[in-house]
Amino acid sequence: MQDSQAIPEMETNIGSIFDTRHRAKDEKRLAVLNAAAKLFLAHGFHRTRLDDIAEALGVTKPALYNYFKNKHEILFACHMLGHDMIEEEMSKIEMAKGRGLDRLKALIRAYAYIMTQKFGMCLVRLDEHELSPKQSAEIAHCRRLVNDRFESYLRLAIDDGSALPCNVKMTTFAITGSLNWVSRWYRSDGAMSSKEIADHFAESLTQSLSVRSVN
Repeated sequence: MQDSQAIPEMETNIGSIFDTRHRAKDEKRLAVLNAAAKLFLAHGFHRTRLDDIAEALGVTKPALYNYFKNKHEILFACHMLGHDMIEEEMSKIEMAKGRGLDRLKALIRAYAYIMTQKFGMCLVRLDEHELSPKQSAEIAHCRRLVNDRFESYLRLAIDDGSALPCNVKMTTFAITGSLNWVSRWYRSDGAMSSKEIADHFAESLTQSLSVRSVN
């Protein structure tokens, strides 16, 4: 699992991106999302104002409307960036192929890592019910795709003999539930790094499924 992700996480002086007009609009838009995600996660969606986001970036509130119509659109974009990160990792795993259990481990490792990143945390800790029905439906669709991928890898692992037979749906619920909870307890100054946590979950959540564990 690489420490780099599809979406860069800006941690230092993100407001400086607005210091020059020569910065690309997409780069400034991403700076808005980084600042917003950090504030949403720290204070909650409702308690974070557009003024707070603007202040964090060192710009005026009207400047934000060049990139987003309102705070709800920012929230939706934060969710979708998290899904983009997961989708990129799923594409890499598909290209790498391999046995079912190896693919499942890789997906667990990638997902656990993403749950320690701001936009990954947004997927779990920020309520999509604040969004429009259309936006909520799109997020729900993305979640189903990820859940389906977990299930498909587990079924493949059972079929190719790399994993023991089990209730695929319930086992998937157990795996994804454990992984989603990472977003709530992870701390960047904790005893384990993001990569160490991801590696640990990849092994611990598949140990009882492995055929080798009973040999």
